[in-house]
Amino acid sequence: MGNLLKLLSKDYTPTKVDIFVDFENAQATEHEFPLYTKVEEVLKDACHILEELQQYRGASSEIREAISNPSNDDLQEKAWEAVRPLVLQLKRYYEFSIQLENIVPQLLGKLCSNDKTAKEHLETQQALFKQFAQILDFTLKFDDLKMNNPAIQNDFSYYRRTLSRMKMTNEHSSNMDNQEVSNEIANRMSLFYAHATPMLKTLSDTTTKFVSENKDIPVENTTDCLSTMASICRVMIENPEYYTRFQNEETLLFCMRVMVGVIILYDHVHPVGAFAKNSHIDVKSSIKVLKDQHPVNLEALLNALRYTTKHLNDDATPKGTKTLLA
Repeated sequence: MGNLLKLLSKDYTPTKVDIFVDFENAQATEHEFPLYTKVEEVLKDACHILEELQQYRGASSEIREAISNPSNDDLQEKAWEAVRPLVLQLKRYYEFSIQLENIVPQLLGKLCSNDKTAKEHLETQQALFKQFAQILDFTLKFDDLKMNNPAIQNDFSYYRRTLSRMKMTNEHSSNMDNQEVSNEIANRMSLFYAHATPMLKTLSDTTTKFVSENKDIPVENTTDCLSTMASICRVMIENPEYYTRFQNEETLLFCMRVMVGVIILYDHVHPVGAFAKNSHIDVKSSIKVLKDQHPVNLEALLNALRYTTKHLNDDATPKGTKTLLA
């Protein structure tokens, strides 16, 4: 934390970094390849997790029937059998967050090292930048799906209550003996899913820990890297010379989500946040460029800035910025 507090005396001016990052075709250099391969191994599950979570319907009906008919053993069994595989899904998502927790510091170590400026890192290590951007993109999508699906919390709460009751009464001992979700893991999962945005919490905590533990890497290396990412994405969104080079229109939306994700992450990691006047991110221009593009999911991105940031409502946030997001 002492490392982070050094930033409070810095007098930042938002920068505009004008480079094109080829998010569609970036290939790992020989220097990037070992870490790129490790990160790719983690990211291979990201799309499947999002697809699965998008289709997550929960066991609300079965749970409601079981609660309404507590003496009906068949309905109790039906609810248990419905909720148990769903909790195993939730366990996989939690385990994926641990994989991100382990790999993100390695990415930051490469992208924030002392041998290059933030701009040089992101320009010459585009494959690693792309992977960090994919993690941010996944984080926003996962948390948005989680926030809009109350069945996740309900299913897990019912599972824990039922498991506790079964242990007290020694019911279904054979099922209990083969539980894939131990008490310790269930407790950790409970803390994870208690957050409105659990993947963002993981990412922000991991980045803050990286800054605190790596004394050999100046804290401004990390915050400069994040703010430069935001600037690069904003310029690529607003500059037709860049966005017309995208072969897939989804890439433009990807840039928007990554820009928003970086602003949110910066706001959680930096002690005064992304919205203060001395922030290294031009938040007002970023919001305006979002509104100018009129993306289909504009409101979801603006809501992410409104409700998942930390410092928006601080006194230090300019009124003009608050008005843009009102």
